Amino acid sequence: MPSKLSTIELKNADFLKISDLLYTSCGIDLDDNKQELVKSRLIKRISDLEFNSFEQYLAFIKQDYSKKELASMIDMLTTNVTYFFREQRHFDFMAESLKSKKDKRKVRIWSAGCSSGEEPYSIIMTLNEELIDFNEYDIKILSTDISSKMISKARTGTYDSISLKGLNNYIIDRYFIKQTELPEYKNNIKYGIKNNVKRHISFARLNLMDNWPMHGPFDYIFCRNVMIYFDKLTQNKLINRFYSLLADGGYLFIGHSESLSALKHNFKYVEPAIYLK
Repeated sequence: MPSKLSTIELKNADFLKISDLLYTSCGIDLDDNKQELVKSRLIKRISDLEFNSFEQYLAFIKQDYSKKELASMIDMLTTNVTYFFREQRHFDFMAESLKSKKDKRKVRIWSAGCSSGEEPYSIIMTLNEELIDFNEYDIKILSTDISSKMISKARTGTYDSISLKGLNNYIIDRYFIKQTELPEYKNNIKYGIKNNVKRHISFARLNLMDNWPMHGPFDYIFCRNVMIYFDKLTQNKLINRFYSLLADGGYLFIGHSESLSALKHNFKYVEPAIYLK
């Protein structure tokens, strides 16, 4: 007898409805070739809810006025791949630019699309290493992501040893506290970010397509490997919103697979994936 999961098919009409729902709710532009990915990521959830089709699941989302299931669906369909000190040059450039501003002590940074938190924690660790008088600075980082699950993980600041692969022992000893061994993974230990790092960072769920409650100005905005999910129209609106929230002389960091060259904006190109207001 076939399993229930094997009998649930994703019809093209349902895929198009899911694509439209993602685009209108959070700007994600799903390619037509993502049909199998959508099916594989949602089918267990549909089965767990005891639905027999994607059509029933979509009807459930439509009737859910709390929008919790919509948020859950977005969580399942968005990819969160990150690691500590990803694209190291960005962190080094930020520290260098800040050291050149001799009288600047109040620093505001936005990590937009922070995923599970490695990016904002890497920012603070870099600045702590590079700024001799780090404790004399007033540094605050707003870290946001559309995924409630990722924000929850980022806020705890707890990572397993696999997540710390590539970090040297100096960084691990200086910024992490060894916690408990995971029973399901032999020799895989949990590490927690120390409070002197966490105190600079606040986490919040934010859909970049919604109204933004913050008014800036920010000195640095990191939005890396997020715009690849958006079409050109959405990208253009987003970077101009970033521009309006940046302080004069502020910097925008994007992913190395992204570019502003085909968009209309007032940013000045500095070097790959770094732009100046």
